[in-house]
Amino acid sequence: MQLVSASEAKQRFAALLDAVQREPVTIRRQKREVAVVLSPADYRRLTGTNIEMFQRFCDGVSESAKARGMTEKELNALLSD
Repeated sequence: MQLVSASEAKQRFAALLDAVQREPVTIRRQKREVAVVLSPADYRRLTGTNIEMFQRFCDGVSESAKARGMTEKELNALLSD
């Protein structure tokens, strides 16, 4: 991952936009990381993966509860508390 200073990012913004099409770029200010700039495709991939992983987790919990005999009525009772 490429690292650039905040002042360099400001001065070379067009080049920064080109660079993020190849890889994410970390922006540093006063020796600490303050931002990561990435392409829309990378952003969609990251957020989509999280949503898909969460859905798979929920599906697994649901199947496990069904296998143990939990009914929809019991679930609603638990959620209403």
